[in-house]
Amino acid sequence: MPMQKLLKVMADLRHKETGCSWDKKQDFNSLIPYVLEEAYEVVDAIEREDMQDLRSELGDLLFQVVFQAQIAEEKGLFDFEQISDSVADKLIRRHPHVFSDVSYANEAEQKKAWEDLKAQERKEKELENHKILSGIANSLPALVHSEKTQDRAAQHGFDWPDVEPVYDKVLEELDEVKEAWESGDQAHIEEEIGDLLLVAVNLARHMNVKPEQALKKSTDKFKRRFEYIENSVEASGREVKNCELDELDALWKEAKIAFKQTT
Repeated sequence: MPMQKLLKVMADLRHKETGCSWDKKQDFNSLIPYVLEEAYEVVDAIEREDMQDLRSELGDLLFQVVFQAQIAEEKGLFDFEQISDSVADKLIRRHPHVFSDVSYANEAEQKKAWEDLKAQERKEKELENHKILSGIANSLPALVHSEKTQDRAAQHGFDWPDVEPVYDKVLEELDEVKEAWESGDQAHIEEEIGDLLLVAVNLARHMNVKPEQALKKSTDKFKRRFEYIENSVEASGREVKNCELDELDALWKEAKIAFKQTT
């Protein structure tokens, strides 16, 4: 079986005597950058709609899971079979409408049941960890981590009831950023910028927008417009850094019109 083949290859790579020297010296922590990199490359392949690359990148990500499982097995912690069994049990538990006689009237009812099940699982973990916000991975991208943290707090009643006060809070934090900037205190500026980003994530939550995805799309849009500017400037035999800001701003406005017409 292909899965057993992969597990055997991984075990051979980690073999104390005949394995690969690089693979043998890796541990849970040293592999963190590779896990993150492979996950992002999967996302990139999906967004590019490159299915051949997606198959390859999913394989690379699976290899990282197998790698971690092999290290855990060597330490007597758990193995790949236990990982698979655990996630299968979780999926069965969270889908009673598929694996038992439970039924839901509509998708909204099903979603609520899903969230209730997850909340119960978190409650059990909270009893072990004694903290509401425990268990949220600190290694998540900052926007995702902030969103999940605020979601968790909201599930325990710590949230604004609607979007209006959140919008007002954004304006308040923006004023505080300006005050910090005027003070010249760099540490205070950083703190207030962080607060502004935090409440911007909260605003996104209340508007049903994923902040990580929204920022990525806006950054991609910025790149397309900047490349338009770069191409326009290069066509005149110059470099962007040698142009006046007014000219670049005019080209930016051209880019906005040009890309709006093509979408």
